[in-house]
Amino acid sequence: MIRIFLIESCSPKVAKVDLPYDSLENFSVSGDSLQPDRWWTAFNDDTLNILIDSALEDNLSLKSVWYQLIESRASVAVVNAGVLPQIDLQLRSGISRPEPDFVGGENMQLSLGANYELDLWGRIRYSIHAEEYRFKASYYDYKTAAITLSSQITLNWFRLKAWNQQYKLIKNQIATNEKVLSLIRARFVSGQVKGVDILRQKQLIESTKAQKVFIETQIYTLQNQLSVLLGQPPEGTVDSISSSLPELPDLPSTGVPLKLVNRRPDVQSAYFNLQASDRDLAAAISNKYPRLQFSLTAAIRSNTFENLFQNQAVAVTGSLLAPLFYGGRLQAEVDRNEAVRQQQVNNYANVVLTAFQEIENSLISEQKQIENITLVENQIDLLQKTIGQLRYEYLNGSLPYLDVLVAINQEQQLRRDLINARLQLLEIRVGLYRALAGGFETDRESELKEEESL
Repeated sequence: MIRIFLIESCSPKVAKVDLPYDSLENFSVSGDSLQPDRWWTAFNDDTLNILIDSALEDNLSLKSVWYQLIESRASVAVVNAGVLPQIDLQLRSGISRPEPDFVGGENMQLSLGANYELDLWGRIRYSIHAEEYRFKASYYDYKTAAITLSSQITLNWFRLKAWNQQYKLIKNQIATNEKVLSLIRARFVSGQVKGVDILRQKQLIESTKAQKVFIETQIYTLQNQLSVLLGQPPEGTVDSISSSLPELPDLPSTGVPLKLVNRRPDVQSAYFNLQASDRDLAAAISNKYPRLQFSLTAAIRSNTFENLFQNQAVAVTGSLLAPLFYGGRLQAEVDRNEAVRQQQVNNYANVVLTAFQEIENSLISEQKQIENITLVENQIDLLQKTIGQLRYEYLNGSLPYLDVLVAINQEQQLRRDLINARLQLLEIRVGLYRALAGGFETDRESELKEEESL
């Protein structure tokens, strides 16, 4: 039986495949910190750690991928049985009329048969290797699914925190706008402003309240999504959520691109699927050659059960089966497997190329997003100064309130944009962590190792 711990005990090999392009020598940006296998712990969020641990245990999609792995392991055991003789025990009973063989025409036979194929050309061996490689690919598919789930939980959690931060901000903005409305009304009573200023301020309040309703919808939706990711019915799962987004951790080191990318479980899966298709092709070629089979039969028979063990017979036969005419089916199977192998070669090359793209995109996007956040912060600072000047001129009667209102609206929107920009920066970092991740061990893997090591 193939065991999972045997896969991990051997360090993954760098794919010995000629890529149809030159590999990157270096990424454009690299940090100095070492990314942990459980990359989300870099954010130092205890609640996030608990949520991901729970999801890795209870998420239904991940469980489904795990049982695909168990199915693949069973397939390896099935093909491994092909190297052993097939032994059958058969008890036959019948009756003949008229009685040509025995008195009474009753026939009893107990036979033991064994069949064995000598693997002359490696057909069985190649088939076993193909299933073993598919099992390894399935193992890394599970690791890929675990990484995907952990990133989904992290993104959902950060978005939930960001929308809660938006919710608190919008409530403060509504309160501020209502205070301004009270001041405008007081000035209207004294004849210092026009009635249209009150209507414009009310419109701003209603618009801000509409934003509040939208934010509430997003919070409920994210809570439902989080519940499903945790394997629970869609309902609020978090009673109290801190609205503060975490600080961005130090940029991780990228190292040598090809060596780094080959740590990724999706790349490993593509590599082992390629190896499986190569062995399938070898098995298909071997299937065109003659097969040497042996059979051994031992039988005892009688016309009654009491005399069954008085007559015995043993037969040993050998046969050489050579394919002569199959209508081109065997060659067509070779051609089909060759085409599958070429598909896997290109798929592997594309997975590696996509990995390069994901890492490089995340590195560049993070640098540009940091610049964007700085620009938004500068705009907010300038608008605050502008609003102060506009209010001064408005109170002196030299400026219509519309100019003040436009500036206030812009400033409030920019503060909401700033929260979104900081969330996007964290989302980019999550994407980078996921692109660099080499996999981590889940409790299921640990438990299976303990079971199989007994």
